Order: sequence, then C-alpha cells, then structure tokens
Amino acid sequence: MPAVRFRWFSEKADDHAATADLISHNAQSGVAPQNPAMIANLLIGTVVISLTVVVHTFGLIVVTHATGHLVARFRMHGHRSRILAMISVVMGLFAVMTAEVWIWAGLYRLLDIFADLETALYFSTITFSTVGYGDVVPAHAWRILAALEGVNGFLLIGWSTAYLVAAGTRVGPFKAGEHF
Repeated sequence: MPAVRFRWFSEKADDHAATADLISHNAQSGVAPQNPAMIANLLIGTVVISLTVVVHTFGLIVVTHATGHLVARFRMHGHRSRILAMISVVMGLFAVMTAEVWIWAGLYRLLDIFADLETALYFSTITFSTVGYGDVVPAHAWRILAALEGVNGFLLIGWSTAYLVAAGTRVGPFKAGEHF
C-alpha cells in the first residue's frame, strides 16, 4: 500500500489530491475516511472556545462587581446615574469581547494562518461578530476553525446581550416596573 501524505499548508490542488489519496487508502483498508486537518481544527477550536467561555465568565463577574461598586459608591439612583451605570456595563462587555477577539487573533498568528497581526485581528473581528465580509479568508485547511470562531462569537454576543438586558432592568434606566 502506498504511504499517505497530508500537508496542512499546501496549495488547494495538493490538498484535494492528498484528501483523495487518504480516502482511497482508507477505503482499501476498511478504515472510515478521516481528515487530520479537520480533526486538528476541531480540537484547537474546542480549546479556544473553552478559553473564551472562561474569559467571558470571569469578565462578566468583574463587570458585575464593578457596576455594583459604582452604584454603591456614587449612590446611583437618579436617571442620569442609571445611564452612567449602563455605559459602564456596555464598556465592560466591550472590553471582555475585545479580549476574546484578541485571543482568536493571537491563535491565527501563532498558527501562521495570517501573515501579520493586523490581518489576523481584522479577520477575527469580522468572524467573531459574524459580519463575515469575505475579503480576507484563511487557507482551505483552516475553514472549520474560522467557522468555530463565528459560532463562538455568536453565542458570546448573545450571552452579553442577555446580561445587558438584565443589567438594564436592575441598575440601568429600564428598572422593572418604571417603563413597561
């Protein structure tokens, strides 16, 4: 049986040829088809998603404590004070999500998926936020990893939105029973 080679950073034609060789070899040997690049994407993505969830959890805890401190320290009971509390919450959420985008961008640079940090950060920002312009794309072998970042961003932005709504009804300008 011929040896099977698979390179992650090869040209598309090489990727397709290597994948075809791998599938052919596995079909002859009775082994189910596997794609080492996809498995690596899933493993790396799972680790980074876990890390961003931890960052998000502790980030929300810090934002909660900081907002509680602001409310107690400045006796935020008036309408203007509540708006200030909401601005603080929004800026805290933005800081937490910015850190998560930087984690993904750092990973892309670490894996040499993009040539420079600016491109990695730009790609990470548009992917995490699910904007996805498509003007910058990773190599074929890293598409699954990029998709995982999009799903990760979608979930963490949704979590942040739920937190923001809860904060708006607790300390912000939309206290329960006052407006609705």
